[in-house]
Amino acid sequence: MAHAKEEVRGTRVVIRFEGKKCIHSRHCVLGQPDVFVPNVEGQWIHPDQASPQAVALVAMNCPSGAITYERLDGGENEVPPVVNVVRVRENGPLAFHAPVSIAGHAAGLRVTLCRCGASKNKPYCDGSHAGVGFSATGEPMTQPSQPLAVRNGALEITPRPNGPLQVVGALEVVSGTGRTIARATETFFCRCGASATKPFCDGTHKRIGFVSEEPPA
Repeated sequence: MAHAKEEVRGTRVVIRFEGKKCIHSRHCVLGQPDVFVPNVEGQWIHPDQASPQAVALVAMNCPSGAITYERLDGGENEVPPVVNVVRVRENGPLAFHAPVSIAGHAAGLRVTLCRCGASKNKPYCDGSHAGVGFSATGEPMTQPSQPLAVRNGALEITPRPNGPLQVVGALEVVSGTGRTIARATETFFCRCGASATKPFCDGTHKRIGFVSEEPPA
């Protein structure tokens, strides 16, 4: 089911999967195909088919945060990053890595949020950018900015009704190749897909009559 929440307990690690967040980046099924077995009847997650370290690596490479883990062997669980980052995906979503809350609800350490305007699962990405032919560079121009005094900590994301994503908290905006585009403690990101200053909002959502149609929290 697309929005299913699953928890599978192995002998050394627990794997949790939240379908609402998944963007089908396939890091899991390609990285550990014995652990994550797609297109099968019944159970598709098998935690004991790899080491806890291998499971942790897959989870930490899941850009959407759909996969998380809890180690039962005494090993370290994932910790918040030293630097809060959002990566601008080429023709795709905004991939956040930070301790994120969305509209006041804890959302984990990784989320991918829609910026094409077409997702049926806003504010999350659902892959609709590919179907609608969304075109937006992952290498925007660098904006002048100063290093932040504090680079981590809580990040509060508020999807404004029929408007942008308001992000409050220390954040570095990074291109697809890792170049820092901007640094800020409050940012407004376009999510109507039509801004002339992507990934940032320029108010175009008002002119085009963007409707966000947020699902219930």
